[in-house]
Amino acid sequence: MSSTTSITFEKLSRLIGRADCPVLIDVCTEPDFACDPRLVPGAIRRSHDDVAHWGPAHAGQDVVVICQKGLKLSEGVAGWLRHFGARARNLEGGAMAWAKAGLPMLVTARVPERRSDGSTLWVTRTRPKIDRIACPWLIRRFIDPSAVFLFVSPAEVRGVAERFGATSFDIEGEDQFWSHRGEACTFDMMVSEFGLACDALHTLAAIVRGADTARLDLAPEAAGLLAVSLGLSRMFSDDLRQLEAGMLIYDALYRWCSDAMDETHNWPAARPSAKVSTKGMRL
Repeated sequence: MSSTTSITFEKLSRLIGRADCPVLIDVCTEPDFACDPRLVPGAIRRSHDDVAHWGPAHAGQDVVVICQKGLKLSEGVAGWLRHFGARARNLEGGAMAWAKAGLPMLVTARVPERRSDGSTLWVTRTRPKIDRIACPWLIRRFIDPSAVFLFVSPAEVRGVAERFGATSFDIEGEDQFWSHRGEACTFDMMVSEFGLACDALHTLAAIVRGADTARLDLAPEAAGLLAVSLGLSRMFSDDLRQLEAGMLIYDALYRWCSDAMDETHNWPAARPSAKVSTKGMRL
């Protein structure tokens, strides 16, 4: 019988990266976190000491609480959050069990400094097409759900980054860390540098790279992504509205990469075979 107050890493791994993923809260103590300064992808750091202060903000939300071993800290914080009306569970075995299973963990050293409200701030060029929609999707789903994105004139990206303390991405220049390198596009670099490599994201990265670099032979789906991306760019004059629409496209592509690649469609429809996939964030 499954627990209503805990979740296994196998089940959570199938939710990571999805729009309906629970809020993930890491409450490891500073000494424990210093031993392995990585996070379950998408998790935010909070202190258990002041859960009574920040806990009420999660009323009505699905939450998974993570500590080092999945014992007293995450159990206690999850209990507090349920008191405030959240549907909270703790991760069985904690971050140690997740890491031991070989599941991807976010390299926090690569995450930009957070603002006072806890969010990261990013800036890139206006009129996004592929990489500049794919990267924000990756950041929001796996790195920082509250990330803020600024789309500004190409000539002003560096200046805006400096003046506002934002992290620039997908612009040209040897001084740019988050940009194309060799045959890899910015999305590739983020998957690699943030430690997010897994089957589903590797598959998606090839599609993004093919569409973004005019190498449609890299993946059969690249031509479709290019067509949809160009269509979206003509539908929206507001870059932020385009980003929101594009998030749904990448959500769908990621789900296909995770558990629908073996499914086909034809007419007349054939009876689908009963198959359950557990790829998700699996390596």
